[in-house]
Amino acid sequence: MDIRLSYTERGSGFPLILLHGNGETKEYFGHQMNAFARYARVIAIDSRGYGGSPRGTAAFTLIQFAEDLLGFLKEQGINKADILGFSDGANTALLFALKYPSYVGKLILVGGNLNPLGVRLHVQVPVILGYAAFSLCARFSRGAAARKEVLGLMVTQPHIARKKLRRLAMPVLVMAGSHDMIKDSHTREIGHDIPGSVLCILEGDHFLADRQWESFNREVIHFLWDKKQRLR
Repeated sequence: MDIRLSYTERGSGFPLILLHGNGETKEYFGHQMNAFARYARVIAIDSRGYGGSPRGTAAFTLIQFAEDLLGFLKEQGINKADILGFSDGANTALLFALKYPSYVGKLILVGGNLNPLGVRLHVQVPVILGYAAFSLCARFSRGAAARKEVLGLMVTQPHIARKKLRRLAMPVLVMAGSHDMIKDSHTREIGHDIPGSVLCILEGDHFLADRQWESFNREVIHFLWDKKQRLR
């Protein structure tokens, strides 16, 4: 790995990795760190090019973010962890779990999508227009080039075939808001295709961990640490 990822850590015990979404940082999980630290060693990571993590020279893609996560876990001496990803973080977590399943205890996918068509049009169209505008300016402005990369994650990625979801054997919780920017049908397809997964639709929008954090935390705690469900 050409960079070292910035992270915040609290608690002790079995690791729980938190992966933020597009345009955010590890600070997104402000309502979760202390709450989850009562049960686990909670580690919130800044993805490549976000927050305190340098951009580096490798590709700015979700696949690369998954490789960065592998490098981070090896660096930390972590052989297995629970992983909670939000939005692009969920997509990164899913790509990681598909390629490196032995590293994953339980997996929580919050507001993830398998491809750009999973995003509702009223959200995706402005993103596409912004991506096109920044693409025109990218040759002349570093700032525009950076914005192009970030928006490009939503416009061009991910591309995960539904049939690949059947490979997942770890316990999986699929979460989304009742008024999410991800299409409800898309979320339900993900939940349907992952064997034995738990689907949880909470009242709220895409940003459940921030805006509906009490109900969000309750569902996560129940899934990860309820002794009746603990399958490790």
